[in-house]
This record gives sequence, structure tokens and C-alpha cells, in this order.
Amino acid sequence: MKKIYASLSLLLVLFFSACFTQSETIEINSLGQVFETTVDFTNANDYRQLINIPSNIEVYESDVILVYWLEDVISGTNGDSFDVWSPLPQTIYMDEGSFQYNFNHTFIDVLLFLQADVNLNLLGSSLTENQTFRIAIVAAAFAKTNPSMDDILALE
Repeated sequence: MKKIYASLSLLLVLFFSACFTQSETIEINSLGQVFETTVDFTNANDYRQLINIPSNIEVYESDVILVYWLEDVISGTNGDSFDVWSPLPQTIYMDEGSFQYNFNHTFIDVLLFLQADVNLNLLGSSLTENQTFRIAIVAAAFAKTNPSMDDILALE
């Protein structure tokens, strides 16, 4: 009887070990990382600025990158001030039309740019110069599977 249990145990160990593969372990910073940059959007740079992600921040292809525009700074009741951040894309409406602060990214850089249905040369310097952006890199990993809707509904 002991030989049967030992043989069965050995077979189960071999069976289950064959089902799993060793995968690469990636250490992920669960807090994410943030940096800020101030840019000028001008006709000379085609109203766009390429921002390299600092070399001390490690970004993986699966990470999520979010960008926020410093829209305003408001005063608190104690005389202190608070930054007001708005997520991109951010549309600004004017009498002449509208324009948008927008971005795209790779895992090594972020392109900040303006797009509009009006002539960008008509925008005032308060909207194009010394614009501050907060770039947040949120650690993420690609999902192991891509379940169908039927698979998801079967979980109920």
C-alpha cells in the first residue's frame, strides 16, 4: 500500500510540474513614478515637444503613461496654494473655435502637442508658453489571456 501511495505521489508531482513553466520574474514598483516638465508650444516647434523619460525611471512596454496639465493654481484659506491638474487630452473652447492639449507616447518618450480647428498662431502666450505637465508612469503587466465575453459570463 505504501508503494502505491509513493508511486501515485510521484506521478502527481511529475504531472503538475509538467503543467507549469518557469517564467521571468520582473520586479514592479507598485507606486508608479511621476515627473514634471514645462514646455513652450510655438510655431518654430510645430506646437509639439518631445519629452524623453528620465533615465532613472524604468518603463516597460506594458506600463501605462498618463499626462496631466497644470490648469490652475488656487489659493487656500491659510495663504498656501494648490495645483489643479487636468488629465489629457484637454479641450479648450474659445470664440474662434477650440484646441486641445494632447499626447502620445512610447516607453522611452512622450510627445506633447496641440491640435486645433483654429489657427494655432492666434493662441495667446498664456496658453502656449510655460505650460507645465505632470507625466505619470503606472506599472502594469500584460494580461496572460484575452477572455471572450462568453468566458467572462461563464464565471458567474
